[in-house]
Amino acid sequence: MFRDFALRKGTEFNYLQQLKAIKHKVNKEYPVTFGEMEFMLWATDFEFWTLRFASKQLNMYKNKMAERVVYPLANKGYVYKFYDRLTTAGKYEDFLFRDETKFNYEVRYALTQKGRNLVSRFYRELEAMPVVS
Repeated sequence: MFRDFALRKGTEFNYLQQLKAIKHKVNKEYPVTFGEMEFMLWATDFEFWTLRFASKQLNMYKNKMAERVVYPLANKGYVYKFYDRLTTAGKYEDFLFRDETKFNYEVRYALTQKGRNLVSRFYRELEAMPVVS
């Protein structure tokens, strides 16, 4: 009755309760912004992605996402071009049944090992934060 809070029965630890603290820590100690970190958290499950796919998934304009998130992450070494435009490893027959050719082929991006390590660090620090009990 005189406690500051009481957890509901059967409630497990909710990492989102630590969101404000981890956001402050990212802004203070990490070499990326929190928006860039959110993007890397989203991208960590994919081997590669296109800007069109990512913008549709994250409900952002493709060009804005590229300028504000992907290109700065690439310049910092956290994202790289998995498949570049003119490096498609296909034969002419492979392109006959696809809408993409080597001239309109979209670049596929991926997280570098440096990016994956930063995401792992984020999760480790999130798990090490004090638990409300």
